[in-house]
Amino acid sequence: MTVRVEPLPHVDLPPLRQVGKPVRRVDVLAKAAGATVYAGDFTLPNMLHARVLRSPHPSAAILRIDVSRARALPGVACVLTAADLPNARLATDIPGQTGQRKRAGSDAQVLAAEVVRFAGEAVALVAAETNALAEQALSLIAVDYEPLPGVFDPFEALKPGAPIVNAPDNVVARWKIRKGDLARGMDEAVTVVENTFRVPFVDHAYIETESGVAWVDERDVINIRVSTQVIEHFRSIAAAVGVPHNKLRVQAAMVGGGFGGKEDITVEIFLGLLAKATRRPVRLVYTREESLLAHSKRHPMVITHRTGVTRGGRITAAEINIVADSGAYPYLSPYVLLYATVVATGPYRIDNVHVDSVVVATNNPFTSAFRGFGAPQACFAHEQQMDECAAAVGMDPLDFRCRNYLRPGDFNATGQEMKGAIWLEETAARALAALGEKTTPAELLEWFRARGDRTRLTADAIRSVRVGQGLASYMQSYGRITWLHDTSQAWVGVELDGSVVIRCGAPDLGGGQMSSLCQIAAEVLGVSLARVSIHAADSAMTPLAGTTTATRQLYMSGNAVLKAAGEVRKTLLQRASYHFEVPAAELDLAEGVVFVKAEPAQQLALAELIAVCAAEGLHLSNLALFTGPFTDRLDPENLSGPVFPDFTFGAQAVEAAVDAETGEVFVLKSVACHDVGRAINPAAVDGQIQGASVQGLGYALMEDFIVEQGVARTPTLTEYLIPTAGDFPTTQAIILESGAGLGPFGAKGIGEPALTPAAPAAANAVANALGARIHALPITPWRVLAAGGLHTSDV
Repeated sequence: MTVRVEPLPHVDLPPLRQVGKPVRRVDVLAKAAGATVYAGDFTLPNMLHARVLRSPHPSAAILRIDVSRARALPGVACVLTAADLPNARLATDIPGQTGQRKRAGSDAQVLAAEVVRFAGEAVALVAAETNALAEQALSLIAVDYEPLPGVFDPFEALKPGAPIVNAPDNVVARWKIRKGDLARGMDEAVTVVENTFRVPFVDHAYIETESGVAWVDERDVINIRVSTQVIEHFRSIAAAVGVPHNKLRVQAAMVGGGFGGKEDITVEIFLGLLAKATRRPVRLVYTREESLLAHSKRHPMVITHRTGVTRGGRITAAEINIVADSGAYPYLSPYVLLYATVVATGPYRIDNVHVDSVVVATNNPFTSAFRGFGAPQACFAHEQQMDECAAAVGMDPLDFRCRNYLRPGDFNATGQEMKGAIWLEETAARALAALGEKTTPAELLEWFRARGDRTRLTADAIRSVRVGQGLASYMQSYGRITWLHDTSQAWVGVELDGSVVIRCGAPDLGGGQMSSLCQIAAEVLGVSLARVSIHAADSAMTPLAGTTTATRQLYMSGNAVLKAAGEVRKTLLQRASYHFEVPAAELDLAEGVVFVKAEPAQQLALAELIAVCAAEGLHLSNLALFTGPFTDRLDPENLSGPVFPDFTFGAQAVEAAVDAETGEVFVLKSVACHDVGRAINPAAVDGQIQGASVQGLGYALMEDFIVEQGVARTPTLTEYLIPTAGDFPTTQAIILESGAGLGPFGAKGIGEPALTPAAPAAANAVANALGARIHALPITPWRVLAAGGLHTSDV
């Protein structure tokens, strides 16, 4: 494919010494050496081991729970049921809010009392001397269930007379967008394209399952060391356990994968309850099977698009309907649906828009946050719809998109003005250009040979294989919903030897959050990365920095560190200005010295300057608070106004080979191009793009958490397939830097956005190869065959 790539707009990015360099992250050596202590690795003397009894039924009344035999088992220290916790409630509303009211009806039961609403719901807790004893105790708990009618389809759950999971009508949330005149926009179109797209439940499948240890210290504080994305949960856990907030401490260990699945409370509330009850350390680590059964999933959605298009390829109107499944409890479903609603139209200027979305309670596993938070589902739909619209008017897919892309000064579907750089055409053209011409039959044959495919070693053997290319563009927010009034704090100080210390409550999920904060402080204070240390994610000992969610930590905590370090720098340069007898503006810090810019030989060691400041009683640390944009809550009946601080823009292009005889799909090439504003660490950004792309391609072609009548049919990683290193090629990452982000030094978020375009790009590649559209994920061999694409006789 020949694509014209225009030069990028001129951007004047100031040169930096530490930021923008692919330095080794501060956490990687310990991880590579196996020295990092994860939550499940932590042990204490006299420690108990906990297990959770879970319901096998998706909908049932609990008639009786008898724990007497379990409590009588030698070695069992504690057995808890709902009867022991009359006031305990599990907070499921969006965590870490700063003074905002909790959503009504958002709490769930910690342990099921009278009914269970999904298969896997917790019914009882056991703490025993060993894991084996705890498992034995579970088998001795007698629970009498009476199965109740359940509802397992969101469309059925909306019908009158459906079993009620979430009172009064199973509707968890609704959002609407009304922009322009839909009827007039449809009348202006020469064709109206309508399609319905479906996406399934998907599991996070992180390497580290949910795990933690809790203990009560000598000051009667309950300490919980846990794998979590949110240390601010300490407030909700304290309320459930029945202690003051200042008597419960959450310490986040380095997280072995989160992807949103550890944004909600998982093991920590059970640990807190058992530690309080036993006054002994308690450890709880989910098995893989329990993790798959018990934690949240990505939301299944059914998304219908009706799009009006002119002969020249201009979109005149869009009518979009979204139905999502929340499962048994609300958790973050209203907010995931909000994200999907806002970006339902994609990165396109459309003057006439109706979006109606609803998320509905069922007796399926509950759904909540997952990397992308609703945007991947929306992008899967709108990017396939763009290809279908382009085909309907006989246009090239890229040309059609370019005709409709948002540009600076335009307004999205909710009326939020698009500001700064919006490099949609720039990213799409570069992704497609890097993908190159379609793989030829000779090249394809060599590709199969190189991967050791013994069934496709001759030209005749690949006669049924066709190659296609696909593109997907996206826009995705970074930073939290603006009416949540988000804040982050960080403390930065310098020691007498010139080293730098950061204290910040941001959990690190493995995405390099801590390392990025260290790079920012190193840049501002003129030291090497090795001279910066960070203490993170302790609700009692580090300033609260908010959740590691919503692609917000670089933006929010990065700016807090930038602000705090900037204040320390100001103090140092002001004192140095007296020493050198020049204005502070004529001084700089670099490589551990302060110097005169015009005469670098005039310098003073940073440690000497710090010693002078300390002797004079100058403040050598700073606690900074960074606030995101604060707006009022929007009307759910018509979302009109800003919802997010800013957006990341980008594209992905995929080439796939499809065997029409077997239905197999092979990804041959993948290129992702994203405008990240400014890459704090290009190597880390590249890693985020690589990992997100594999996760997104797995979403497209492999992953399907199958639930039938509320019961999981893919309960282990034997049935639930996730990508391995050999399944997909390395995605070529093209990193653009517009400098237009709201983060430090113009950075944007990339952790979640990098996943979003992968699945629709793969779907468009398959459609291009087959000549037939597959409207549902994952694109499995049986779906390829059912699509009725190519057959051997067609070749």
